[in-house]
Amino acid sequence: MTEPGAGAIRLRRGAGAAGAVAHVTIDRPRKRNALGRILLQELRAVLQSLAGEPNLRAVVLAGAGRGFVGGADIDDMAGLDADSARAFITHVHGCCRALRELPVPVIARVHGFAFGAGLELAASCDLRVAAEDALFGMPEVRLGIPSVVEAALLPGLVGWGRAREILLLGETFSAAEAAAWGLVERVVPEAGLDAAVERWLAALLRNGPLAVRLQKRLIGDWQRLPLDAAIGAGVDAFAAAYATDEPQRLMADFRAAKRARRS
Repeated sequence: MTEPGAGAIRLRRGAGAAGAVAHVTIDRPRKRNALGRILLQELRAVLQSLAGEPNLRAVVLAGAGRGFVGGADIDDMAGLDADSARAFITHVHGCCRALRELPVPVIARVHGFAFGAGLELAASCDLRVAAEDALFGMPEVRLGIPSVVEAALLPGLVGWGRAREILLLGETFSAAEAAAWGLVERVVPEAGLDAAVERWLAALLRNGPLAVRLQKRLIGDWQRLPLDAAIGAGVDAFAAAYATDEPQRLMADFRAAKRARRS
């Protein structure tokens, strides 16, 4: 018998650039893509496998059916005790951390609903585009538990006051509010979600692959380090870019295009 959530992660390669874009879809629509223990293990394994691919340029995370992710699986959580609760939430954190530690940008494609652990997954991505009718929320306090692990990213995205509102009240809010607060970068009609994702992918693929990887790592350093150390990390990243010929090649192309426009 297949365990609930088994086989619920779909991986598709984007066209062009030798399949350099990985589309990861959480496919458990009958359970609103709820994150159960087995599904979390599968998702983390897929993400960690992608992290080791040297030609990977970007990842798109999406949910199948009517929404992104409806949260952690309440059927799993209802039977937890203190010890198993620690193990379960560590699985949630493992997936979020795997997203943050991917060496390439991750785009969250959000439609329908992104609640609880689903919102934490989205917050762990680098860029977020949402459908106009998407709904967001961290309703854990209504279920007798706090919002934890990557909910810690919310103050950096929306500010401490708004994070308190989201986490303490547990109310649902709209895509327009999420954009105004800084939680998502773009809101589009649902029919335009894929086109918006493709525009971002096209922009990423025009950039230097090493430069983008260095930039993502550096942004992560900026989030963790004191100012002086963060600036020092930037100096190291700048020097590391010149360990290959990527700057020379792309600057040569830029200068050639500039000369062509003048002639």
